[in-house]
Amino acid sequence: MPLPFLTADRAFDTSEDVALPYEDHDQWRRPYRPGPWRVGAAALALLLASFVLLATMIIAFAGALPGAAVCLGVAALVIGAALRLLRMGAWVSREGVRRVGFFRTETVPWARVSVVRTVQQPVRWLGLPRTVQGQALVLTSSTLETRRTSSPCTKAWR
Repeated sequence: MPLPFLTADRAFDTSEDVALPYEDHDQWRRPYRPGPWRVGAAALALLLASFVLLATMIIAFAGALPGAAVCLGVAALVIGAALRLLRMGAWVSREGVRRVGFFRTETVPWARVSVVRTVQQPVRWLGLPRTVQGQALVLTSSTLETRRTSSPCTKAWR
């Protein structure tokens, strides 16, 4: 019995080519899926956060509330970092192209973009200094500055 559900690659099994109900061009959308390393790292960080929250509960029941508050803060930081890691990358909408980094977000409006293309080149792997061969997105704006985003695994401007 096939179960119909939405995936990142396709919608319900429909023969007609109509816009999906969730396709709102005014909202920011990621034109690719996050890589398995990024999802795995975020899952491990959230697993670590769950253990820290369990330790927070044990410390709070033991009566050491300042220690429980510190553990709660650490867990909140780990959860925030994991969610930000999943949010990083290139996003598109009617407004333009947005590059979301871990600490910074930059938006280039479509009016300033003259060329968008992909190239095969060495890209940073997981945001580390190490590079691997991959596909990069190159934006050339009307002010002649060139911006590059690396493979869908990292999506970092160059």
